[in-house]
Amino acid sequence: MKVLNFPLTQITIALLLGIASTQFFNFTAVSIFGLALIILVLLLIIHLFYREHNYYKICFSSLLYSTAFILGIAATIVQDDTLKKDHYLNFNKVFNTPQPIVLALQDKLKTTQYAQRYEASIVEIGGKRASGKVIVNFSPTANLDSLATGTILKMDQKLLPYKPAKNPDQFDYSNYLKKQHIYAQVYSKGGVVLLSKNKKTTIHYYIARLRARIITNLKLSGFNQEQLNIAIALIMGQKQELSQETLQEYQYAGAIHILSVSGLHVGLLLAFINFILKPFPNTRKIRFLKLCITIALLVFFALLAGLRPSVVRSVTMFSFIAVGIYIRRKNGIYQTLLLSMFVILLFQARFLFDVGFQLSYLAVFFILWLQPIFAKFWNPKNKMLHYFWDVLTVTFAAQLGTIPLSIYYFHQFPGLFFITNLLVIPLLTVVMIIGITVFTTAAFTTVSVLLIKPLEWLILCLNKIISTIASVEHFILKNIALNLLLMSLCYLIIITIGLYLEKQTYKKALIALSSILLLQVAVLHNKWKIASHKEYIVLNTNRKSMMTARSGNQITAYGTDSILNKNSQILNSYAVANFSKITKSQGIPNTVFFKGKKILVIDSTAVYPSNSKPDVIVLIQSPQINLDRVLESLKPQIIIADASNYKSYQQQWTTSCIKMKIPFHATAEKGFYSIE
Repeated sequence: MKVLNFPLTQITIALLLGIASTQFFNFTAVSIFGLALIILVLLLIIHLFYREHNYYKICFSSLLYSTAFILGIAATIVQDDTLKKDHYLNFNKVFNTPQPIVLALQDKLKTTQYAQRYEASIVEIGGKRASGKVIVNFSPTANLDSLATGTILKMDQKLLPYKPAKNPDQFDYSNYLKKQHIYAQVYSKGGVVLLSKNKKTTIHYYIARLRARIITNLKLSGFNQEQLNIAIALIMGQKQELSQETLQEYQYAGAIHILSVSGLHVGLLLAFINFILKPFPNTRKIRFLKLCITIALLVFFALLAGLRPSVVRSVTMFSFIAVGIYIRRKNGIYQTLLLSMFVILLFQARFLFDVGFQLSYLAVFFILWLQPIFAKFWNPKNKMLHYFWDVLTVTFAAQLGTIPLSIYYFHQFPGLFFITNLLVIPLLTVVMIIGITVFTTAAFTTVSVLLIKPLEWLILCLNKIISTIASVEHFILKNIALNLLLMSLCYLIIITIGLYLEKQTYKKALIALSSILLLQVAVLHNKWKIASHKEYIVLNTNRKSMMTARSGNQITAYGTDSILNKNSQILNSYAVANFSKITKSQGIPNTVFFKGKKILVIDSTAVYPSNSKPDVIVLIQSPQINLDRVLESLKPQIIIADASNYKSYQQQWTTSCIKMKIPFHATAEKGFYSIE
């Protein structure tokens, strides 16, 4: 793989490592920029005075990669909004007491059963200038038709910080929002004041107006509402109005990615633009003109799709790819792909931790690398067969590049993705072409029924295909366990086999077989590690009690049937992450012996054996007990209170434990507790 030998590849990898290192170490701005200055001075000295030295190349390369590494750290620090003095995280009182908060609405988010949600930017706090993004929650029944992007509101409320996940291996929503520079939310409880009829006119305001105008004109044109919601998702990436059933069908069919405007849509658009411009001569001036037209159309599509981060990222990536096609040099596309990654991360370092970013670049890289190799296996002369063979090889290459990462994040795999892509991608291409035409027209006026009806019919066909494939649930593989090490080894196997197929030699065959053997060893070691591990966990479930005991890969869940079923996602996440399964469910026993420790559970009955000498006491369902007396007589090593207890009780118990110098763990505050 010659791409690894490119200097740009090595510099980009150094940048990636620098950004990744910020997740494990705390760097100060002064130390990083001081170190960067020292490295730049050394680079200059070596280049000016030691150019003819034998070790010049090694020293210069090492310092260059160090510079890229430091640049990755510096980019992450510079883009950290919380370092600004006026960021709301630096307003301590705003999290404790209600204060006048002025904010500007930016984007409408998907409505939940509990609230209508908007993303907003803080303008003022307590009369002082402030900045930062938050989520604003309005009542689910409130009439918000007058609210739009740019609306400036004032409310007297306190900000509520997002708390990390409080159960093992649970999706951490706070961490997900943190990557989008959102650290808090605010609830509207009446008293909201519309400060001005004038809106905060940023580019997002004008895009929102354009989007609203398009949707209004499409409704006036008689576009069926259900198909319109799908069209808005396909063209604009707006999924707020889609039902949960529709989203689940697309997910099970392996087509959820088509509802989020990203690399696939932009890639199809680029392919269509190239197809349209292909008949024009390939002179130098005409080729440059075609490049300008291509990039202009891609930028127009980004505006049409609302300049969402995934769209901007994909348009940037494919704009660089278009430049690579224009250059027409060997390996030019690889280099422009790497350059696009370098530029994007330089300005948005946190994109590195975005799943969409990772999947997009992996898919494109593996398509560029493996698709030509697969295409050589068969060269059908029939044009229709050749087209479907190309779609199949592109799909297979993209899936190979993204399967391990997708399973690692989502723990499921749609077995019929081949059929889905063979049927959906050609149809999606036509939907995109007609859809962009319809939406562009709707930006100025109502749309003719001659354009509306074909688009409705195509979307109806698309939904029927998705629904039919999703109904075959036997091919939907769920709860697949995969950790970081096994995922990395899966990629090692894919890459070594790809290198062997690229040029078949005994050495490459040996390396590929060795990587497979290494994966088998890792799987066996993982099984041994799991089999030898035991733990008892008191989970954090709101107003309810639930516990688990794991021995090897066997998990016993404790709680009532209704509680266990309601919180099945918590149990499934824990089981999958630990390569285990729930083998038994039962009520919570009052006494448990686990790994030599005696665990006493005191529930609402407040009944417990007075002669018991437990190591751990778990308080559930707000028992009315005198904890001072319990601690004096039973002398436990620690007290654990789950989220089913009243807060007032927990405050009293905290005081008692401090007085008796016994550790107290409240799951509502600190999260789950594990006894190992």
